[in-house]
Amino acid sequence: MTRVLIFDSGVGGFSVFQEIEKRLPSIDYFYIFDNKAYPYGELAHDTLLARVNSIVTQMVERHQIDLVVIACNTASTVVLPTLRKNLSIPVVGVVPAIKPASSISSQAVGLIATPATITREYTQELIRNFSKSKPVEMLGSTRLVDIAEDKLRGKTVCLTELSTILTPIKGKVDVAVLGCTHFPLIREEIGEILGSKVQLVDSGEAIARRVESLVNSVVPTKLGKREVFATLRPKEESALNRALSVMNFNPIQSFRRRFRIVSNANF
Repeated sequence: MTRVLIFDSGVGGFSVFQEIEKRLPSIDYFYIFDNKAYPYGELAHDTLLARVNSIVTQMVERHQIDLVVIACNTASTVVLPTLRKNLSIPVVGVVPAIKPASSISSQAVGLIATPATITREYTQELIRNFSKSKPVEMLGSTRLVDIAEDKLRGKTVCLTELSTILTPIKGKVDVAVLGCTHFPLIREEIGEILGSKVQLVDSGEAIARRVESLVNSVVPTKLGKREVFATLRPKEESALNRALSVMNFNPIQSFRRRFRIVSNANF
């Protein structure tokens, strides 16, 4: 049975899991989130690189993983070359969907992401390469990540606060890129604030297609295994487990308790 590992700093990667799982429900999924170091945008480059490489490598070894998905824009822009060098299995990353957004925009593209993703050279390169003819309005917000985390735990999104956060791009764009894997979790609320004339685009479906192309064909029989791990006991764990049980995940397990972390990984 094919085994896929999905990695993120928080729960945003579950939006990616949902897209992949639609196409491949019968394979085994392992999800790990590095909530001890959340949010990743505040980590130094070398620290982020060491953490992700250490955690992912150990999970691959312990669970005989066949394919890794780095479901975090910030991490993907930093760690993909190192992971692909260190691992003998496919590693799929996620980047803001600037290219498809620009191709369907007739006015301007809005990029909603974390401040770290907004400022990465990789993101600026995507804009230069794929959105030369369309202006890109960039909005960096860490608070949106927290709102998405809270929503998955059952909390109601405050539309007034969300409207204030999105004010800089309201009325200026006709396509908005959800440039963080957390943001599809609040897609409905973002759409309500920006209006029906603004098309929302994310990378989830593209990642799912890529994963499907890399794994062996799986004949749907029964649902695969669903395991989830965290590097620190998560806040409101019971509420989070209830939400994850809807996706057929077992209760959250402790990564640190089960696995030894190498001493030089800046943990």
